[in-house]
Amino acid sequence: MEQSISTPQIKPANRLKFIIGGLMIIAAIAYLIISSTQANAQYFLTIDELNSRAASIAGREIRVSGAVLGDSIQYDSQNLVLKFRVAHVPGDNKDIEAQGGLAAVLHAAVTDTNRSHMDVVYTGVKPDLLRHEAQAIMTGHMGEDGIFYANELLLKCPTKYEESVPQQSGN
Repeated sequence: MEQSISTPQIKPANRLKFIIGGLMIIAAIAYLIISSTQANAQYFLTIDELNSRAASIAGREIRVSGAVLGDSIQYDSQNLVLKFRVAHVPGDNKDIEAQGGLAAVLHAAVTDTNRSHMDVVYTGVKPDLLRHEAQAIMTGHMGEDGIFYANELLLKCPTKYEESVPQQSGN
């Protein structure tokens, strides 16, 4: 005796429901990815770019980099308010390398009186690496008063990490 096993056939109406349900799931995943990416997007600008686009980026969280002018550093340890001034540095690594590296670019930025400058206010503990010619990478927003209000402050001090190259002796 032969038995035939029949597989249940999916009706066309049910197949359409599966297709529509699958497309809705894919659309929901795509929406979540896109909205999450846009919400976390930050614009990285140089000081010159920030000054030229001030109106178009008002209210947006952005990331800016500049060279710290050491004589401008003011810290209120009671209220944890740090104020300082930064000078424009190029944003492109190729430009930085072409100008002799980060230390040379930072030095040139703080000694050139014609460079664009920006005042910064940061609330928090004063970082140990905050000093003259350090590179400050700040995340925050530009205030209507022309001051950049940073909520995150990262510093690079290239001279701290430079290693002296040993002299090779010629025989």
